[in-house]
Amino acid sequence: MDETFWKRCNTCKSEIGFAAPYWVCNVSTCNRPRTALVFCTVECWDSHVPVWRHREAWAIEKRSPTRAEWEGQRAAEEAQAAAAPASSAGSATAPPSAQPAPAPSAPRADATATPDAARAPVSLAAGAPRDILVVASKLKAYIRARSDMNTSDAVLEVLSDRLRALCDQAIRRAAEAGRKTVLDRDF
Repeated sequence: MDETFWKRCNTCKSEIGFAAPYWVCNVSTCNRPRTALVFCTVECWDSHVPVWRHREAWAIEKRSPTRAEWEGQRAAEEAQAAAAPASSAGSATAPPSAQPAPAPSAPRADATATPDAARAPVSLAAGAPRDILVVASKLKAYIRARSDMNTSDAVLEVLSDRLRALCDQAIRRAAEAGRKTVLDRDF
């Protein structure tokens, strides 16, 4: 890691050094991990506002990490990225609790005899995708039509978590009924 600067300004592309002041936008869409816009001056921040069509926005001053902090962050990210493919492949390094239980060989009549027996065959995969489960534009349009309010991007994650919990309950109900298909009545 022989970089001489931390990042480049997203507007003018000038270098932002280590332990140097920089500015970020207060709007959440500019601060997502994939976007992560940084600006070397307030003027550079100001020139991005009309492009991104912010209604109300302001610049927040921050300080970039030192070279040692940055190298530590990058090493941690690389180690985490290297560990992710191994765990998603279902390797032997995953803890036994994270691996799904084998399917039961007992007949369905035995599975519905007791509530505990019915829940035993259902194991929810720990590696289920953590994607957003709703269409953001449709949700935002609905909220705007009903209340003339804006919707924060953080709402999408919270709503997706709620949907996952509802789906998990429906999966359990379908298993208790001895079905392999989740139906509307399971919700």
